[in-house]
Amino acid sequence: MNDEAEFRHFKYLLAIAEHRGFRAAAEALHTSQPSLSRQVKEFQERFKIKLFRRLKGGRIQLTPAGEALRVIARDVLETRDQALEALEAIHRGEAEILRIGCTPFVDKEICRRSAEIQKSLVPASTVRYSTGETAPLMNELADDQLDVVIVSLPVSDDALRVEIVKRERLVVCLPADHSLAKKTALNATDLSQNLTVFRHPSQHPEAHERLRELLAELGVEFEEHSHTSHPHEMQEVVKTGDGFALLREGTPLIEGLVTRPILGVDWTVDTAMVFKRETRLKILPVIARNLRKQFWPDAAKEIAKKPPKKVRIESPSQMRLLG
Repeated sequence: MNDEAEFRHFKYLLAIAEHRGFRAAAEALHTSQPSLSRQVKEFQERFKIKLFRRLKGGRIQLTPAGEALRVIARDVLETRDQALEALEAIHRGEAEILRIGCTPFVDKEICRRSAEIQKSLVPASTVRYSTGETAPLMNELADDQLDVVIVSLPVSDDALRVEIVKRERLVVCLPADHSLAKKTALNATDLSQNLTVFRHPSQHPEAHERLRELLAELGVEFEEHSHTSHPHEMQEVVKTGDGFALLREGTPLIEGLVTRPILGVDWTVDTAMVFKRETRLKILPVIARNLRKQFWPDAAKEIAKKPPKKVRIESPSQMRLLG
């Protein structure tokens, strides 16, 4: 543990990175530029990390480590704030009940683990579950009948906070004895006319429409012969030979089925914790962070490739993601 790195260091470094200069950062922090420069120099020398290159006119250029710092420092500082808010909420007795909504097509292990984390933080708390389609659950969230829902993206509502906790590739599910199962990956031609089994559109209309758009962009000709309400039901229909389906990679398969990736695309299904930005349960961001560590350990690396404008690990457009 590097005890010499303190929160103030990340605050200073983030200000310099965001203002692209020591003078502007010092003014924003209400401190002197010499003091700021000295602490940053000590930090870089102590940890042997080069974060900035000085340019003319007092401006700076961020090194690759400096670019990553903007994401990491924000995350560190938000973690601190979330931890303090959660502790205060627990102290006030505001985290005694957690009401979770979960849809059939998300990994149930995420819902189970959410309850475990809640219990580890507040042992005497009560966890209540609801299951159903996305739209009704979102309505219950809006009406304060639920505290959080665990759903597939996309979700479009500025009043909600979307914390992605798991990202999975979308793959094709087909019978193991089908001739196309001999291929290691399927192309658009393989999907045309074979892709006929879908989740019922009413379960998540936005996700369904986005999937149709992606298939059309790929040039896949398809007909929706069968609509199902549960992953197991979807697999049962596929097993009868009535067509292929798209599933989250890693979904437990019934005997006689296999999955294959799609050539030329990297479609993903993102599962997220969704709750109100002004939620009374300040413990929820802490639960989301712990879920992400378990189910999406590479999240920080993926986010660091393109630093987001906000601290939260959110999807800015969510348009390439499926439900």
